[in-house]
Amino acid sequence: MAPSSAATPGYRALVVDDEVSLADVVSGYLEREHFEVVSASDGAEALRLARENDPDVVVLDLSLPGIDGLEVCRQLRTFSDAYVVMLTARDTEVDTIVGLSVGADDYMTKPFSPRELVARIHAMLRRPRVVSRLAEKTAAEPPARVFGDLRIDVSAREASVGTGPINLTRTEFDVLAALSARPGLVFTRRQLLEAVWGDDWFGNEHLIDVHIGHLRRKLGDDPAKPRYVLTVRGVGYRMGSGR
Repeated sequence: MAPSSAATPGYRALVVDDEVSLADVVSGYLEREHFEVVSASDGAEALRLARENDPDVVVLDLSLPGIDGLEVCRQLRTFSDAYVVMLTARDTEVDTIVGLSVGADDYMTKPFSPRELVARIHAMLRRPRVVSRLAEKTAAEPPARVFGDLRIDVSAREASVGTGPINLTRTEFDVLAALSARPGLVFTRRQLLEAVWGDDWFGNEHLIDVHIGHLRRKLGDDPAKPRYVLTVRGVGYRMGSGR
């Protein structure tokens, strides 16, 4: 899939990779799509530039000198809600789970197509419109969605269990918002990906399973007997009552 030629100008991107030639190629593709791009070759510089430039998306290599990509992502999540695409040279389940567990939204394995990377970034940046459509409120809808002890305020993008707020990444909250918007509906993986990432997203559908796992952990939901996010075997996921 080719990137859109009518990209909205004004988006900021941070490209972090110690392979300067690769960083230059990715930066060039993004600049042709009207992104404002800065690049870094190590973790410390990446965090400094992220604070200074407040990027909308970060393309982040896992293996960096000094502070590695995982630690950069952990620290980034303390002050930024930028979308993060993790780049890794190792295509293993462990790498994927660990990378997404620290707050990355998507991942790509080297070697990869820069055009595919840019297309995925465009899909992510279109997500707020998709989620807003799913989360539209009617006049009769309460200000928050309540499922037992779980309270979800979509407008404020806040969730809490009991009296304790939950620190969700943007993607985790969007998955929860999509499920809770239609609690009686069973979503397939593809339907959830389309609801959250958009219908032009492409990649491994099991990406959603990793985000569901992290979401359950943060909600305190027992995977064996979940109350909030239920697995419908052979189909997908749906919202539970919380009881």
